[in-house]
Amino acid sequence: MKRKLSSATAFALLIMGLTMLIAPRITNHIGEQKAHSTIELFKSLKSKATSDEPIENEDNCIESGEMFDSVVHVDFDRLYTDSVAYNEKLKNHQTELLVSEWSYQNPSLDLCDYGITSGVYGYISAPSIGMELPIYLGGNDDNMALGAAHMTYTSLPIGGKSTNCVLTGHSGYIGRIFFDYVPSLNIGDEITVENYWETLTYKVIKKRILKKDESTDCYITDGRDLLTLITCISSGHGDF
Repeated sequence: MKRKLSSATAFALLIMGLTMLIAPRITNHIGEQKAHSTIELFKSLKSKATSDEPIENEDNCIESGEMFDSVVHVDFDRLYTDSVAYNEKLKNHQTELLVSEWSYQNPSLDLCDYGITSGVYGYISAPSIGMELPIYLGGNDDNMALGAAHMTYTSLPIGGKSTNCVLTGHSGYIGRIFFDYVPSLNIGDEITVENYWETLTYKVIKKRILKKDESTDCYITDGRDLLTLITCISSGHGDF
């Protein structure tokens, strides 16, 4: 009887061990497929940027109790104009706005106001580490559980002189790989950011480990076009 119980226990522990080993891989695969689908939807929407045809709205921007038309026009022109204005404002006022960890969590712009219901502003790709993630506005936990999160009161990812777009992502997130391999980027590696208007290409120029509460890499450097990637253990820093 004891031998049978021991065998049963060993079998149960083996099954549990295999489950713990396999489950994260399955979860990550599902997550990667979802991210890929989200990026493909972004590309499809981007392809309509020059079209005057109305694009169907989705439920995730409809607030309870409110009524909206079933179709909306995605206003790419106004979104771009507002994005440029947002970045221009930061050039003189960023230090006044980016003052605490709560500052960067709420979205810098509400994409629903422009007819974009997915919440996606673009996507980031780093071929050397096999990373491709959608970009969401607002550096909060909900967005980081889906992809790369743009830190509010840092430059929106449209490029230009005196800009610094800071994207954050999880490392060590159970069942998903996000920014885990960012520390493996090498100096000179290329990273691309695609938004609704163009594709920006950056090269890694610096990597360093930040001390607690150190935030200097989040701020704009005059005349530079920067992309800063931050995860819980290190940051990647690149420009054109």
